[in-house]
Amino acid sequence: MAYTVYDEDTLGNKPPVLVLHGLFGSRNNWNSLSRSLNRQTKRKIIAADFRNHGDSPHTQKMTFQNLAWDIQHLLDKLNIKESILLGHSMGGAAVMFTALTYPYLLEKLVVVDMSPVKTRSGPLEISGIMSAMNSVDFRGLQTLSQARQHADKVLSETIRSSTLRQFLITNVKEESPGSFKWKVNVPSLMEHFGPEIVGFPALLARLGGKTFTKPTLFISGGRSDYMTKEDHPGTRKLFPGAEFVYIEDAAHWLHVEKPVEFLKIASDFINS
Repeated sequence: MAYTVYDEDTLGNKPPVLVLHGLFGSRNNWNSLSRSLNRQTKRKIIAADFRNHGDSPHTQKMTFQNLAWDIQHLLDKLNIKESILLGHSMGGAAVMFTALTYPYLLEKLVVVDMSPVKTRSGPLEISGIMSAMNSVDFRGLQTLSQARQHADKVLSETIRSSTLRQFLITNVKEESPGSFKWKVNVPSLMEHFGPEIVGFPALLARLGGKTFTKPTLFISGGRSDYMTKEDHPGTRKLFPGAEFVYIEDAAHWLHVEKPVEFLKIASDFINS
């Protein structure tokens, strides 16, 4: 996994925080927040790219077991025996799977706007986004700016939100002069999206009754349907120590929409 370390304001030897992004994202999306978390917690912050995202390698395999193995391997590579895992959306699912599978790797767990017990409308809409991304033809373009403008035009035919499109086209990269492609491995994501991301609650149900009993915080958006209060009882069966906090005026990207509120909630939990 490609990763960046933020440790300018680190004090002591407390376990670091490993930050994992969501689908189509990268560690760069968490740059300013990682710096702020380092300042507010005095812990080393490590932001990483999942496989098939950012600067990490592309591979045909893209299961949550694969992602948990990657997290375990990165921590082992960095000689980290225990850490706090913080993940958003798909990253939240990956850190939940890791916590249930390798609980000894964690001191605490922070899940940002993701439920372990039910899939709702948000993830189900992503298949259309991936199909739109897969339809973009970058041939004949000369500059990165042209490639991103072209991608935005193609995506606008099916994706109405300009904010979402601008986020997606940050994934366009110049592989070589005049050759452009997506940073994310769209075909692999499309192949595994249904059984893994949409089917995530069923994957956890097949783990044989495993639970994670260490401190766990679920931070969710009040205007998001990824985690609702109806999910709390089922969530506590898997994470008995779960706490739930909602940022009422935020949707799925709550850490972007309300960074100050998000940082306070996350930092207070990490520091407790």
